[in-house]
Amino acid sequence: MPTGPKSLEVNIFGRSYRVACDDSEREALLQAVAYVDGKMNEVHKAGKVSGTERVAVMVALNMAHELLATKTGAGYDVGHLKRRIAAIESTVEAALASQEKLF
Repeated sequence: MPTGPKSLEVNIFGRSYRVACDDSEREALLQAVAYVDGKMNEVHKAGKVSGTERVAVMVALNMAHELLATKTGAGYDVGHLKRRIAAIESTVEAALASQEKLF
């Protein structure tokens, strides 16, 4: 009988939080907790922001920026990458087509 999500206690920036989490997602959650905790400690140690809420907001903004930069391909020529992938796909398809003729 399948069970629902289990509760897991995690610590971020010195505070405990209880989070619902399936067993299959436990490792990913713990990695996310470690990442957020590390980022919050980095911002706090930099000394420019004080207060847990302000530190959390700065970390959230930084993480949102990282995510959006990844989604939009910032720093990469996305058009060039797409053309390169298409060329590789064509090469693979051509190689497979010639192999099919052998059988």
